[in-house]
Amino acid sequence: MTFDLVVRGRRVLTTAGEAAREVGVTDGRVVAIEPLGNGLAAERVVELADDEVLLPGLVDTHVHVNEPGRTEWEGFASATRAAAAGGVTTIVDMPLNSIPPTVDVEALHTKRAVAADQAFVDVGFWGGAVPGHHDDLRPLHDEGVFGFKCFLLHSGVDEFPPLDADEMERDMAELATFDAVMIVHAEDSRAIDHAPTPSGARYASFLASRPRGAENLAVAEVIERARWTGARAHVLHVSSSDVLPMLASARRDGVRITAETCPHYLTLIAEEIPDGATTHKCCPPIREAGNRELLWQGLVDGTIDCIVSDHSPSTVELKLLDSGDFGQAWGGISSLQLGLSLVWTEARHRGIALERVVDWMATRPAELVRLTGKGRIALGYDADFAVFAPDEAFVVDAARLYHRNPVTAYAGRALSGAVRRTFLAGAEVDGSTPRGRLLRRGAVEVGAAR
Repeated sequence: MTFDLVVRGRRVLTTAGEAAREVGVTDGRVVAIEPLGNGLAAERVVELADDEVLLPGLVDTHVHVNEPGRTEWEGFASATRAAAAGGVTTIVDMPLNSIPPTVDVEALHTKRAVAADQAFVDVGFWGGAVPGHHDDLRPLHDEGVFGFKCFLLHSGVDEFPPLDADEMERDMAELATFDAVMIVHAEDSRAIDHAPTPSGARYASFLASRPRGAENLAVAEVIERARWTGARAHVLHVSSSDVLPMLASARRDGVRITAETCPHYLTLIAEEIPDGATTHKCCPPIREAGNRELLWQGLVDGTIDCIVSDHSPSTVELKLLDSGDFGQAWGGISSLQLGLSLVWTEARHRGIALERVVDWMATRPAELVRLTGKGRIALGYDADFAVFAPDEAFVVDAARLYHRNPVTAYAGRALSGAVRRTFLAGAEVDGSTPRGRLLRRGAVEVGAAR
């Protein structure tokens, strides 16, 4: 038979490992995987260079697109173009920082309408769990959101208020009735209130204002409320290594809890952040070198399930680069385009195989949101690919990133591994023609633009 596309290469990463393979694609899905040399025929054939590896497209389940309402911070066109440039073929958009936030079905429809014609990769949506919207949880679930996000302290924007622990438990109990997941920004508001108030340009002042104890307390709360309700829970952006034994213990007890961390916690360390470098401000904060190494160990031993970006952009002005005031600057790091290279650069120094990195950044995030056709190169899966050159080196230039605002904590950083091409459903992403689909839970698509 003749396929729509065949990709041939000496290094193709499938579920059986890395091997010389030919991958046949028809109607946007992988329909054949054969040994290299079998001569699969296609309308279009892509031959990988010897230094390239074919990877499954990454799945990033933690992206703040901010559109509509704060499109000057980021938007679907710029965010998904950046995602594709970094080998990410599926994102799941967070419910806050857009106006309106995705806390009811009407807001979800508004967001989908805005995204429909400008997505360069596939896009799904989280719902929001906020006070006064308990009765919106089931309708949002039925409308296809992938789960629900809540905060246990002020979110940074007034239109997305936090839940207290009892409210979170009530919502978790509701989610348990239809097996939806609650994803939690876990920092304890009381502990933050008792910490020193950050001010000025000293990074040490900001770090002291977000102590690891605040994260530890909140994660313990999430674990217990998940235990009591039987709900699925997921801890977002783990930065404190102290929580790893708690997570491991809870899982041994049968609590349905998972966790993620982010490239900035795995690559940056507090000791190297200059005073005034508000590009590095995020919540929870980047911590010390020893803490970073324990997070890596948590990934290797399986306590942390996946790595996602927490792409949280803003305008240049909100970062207050001139004053460097950590107390007033917006907290968030933009890394959607750079995640694979950042993580691979650190992983290879630790002797960790590329296959493990892909598991953490593609397979496991897809499993978290139950996207059964994503995150692997396998028969029947979407033909979402990244052509990756693991040995190619480059230096990060903020001006060359596709994010809307040229602000990054990684400017001038030397990285290993470059994404050379990205394919979505068998079509190469060109940055000009948006072909992304809007995804519902269960991989049912709406507004497909193929």
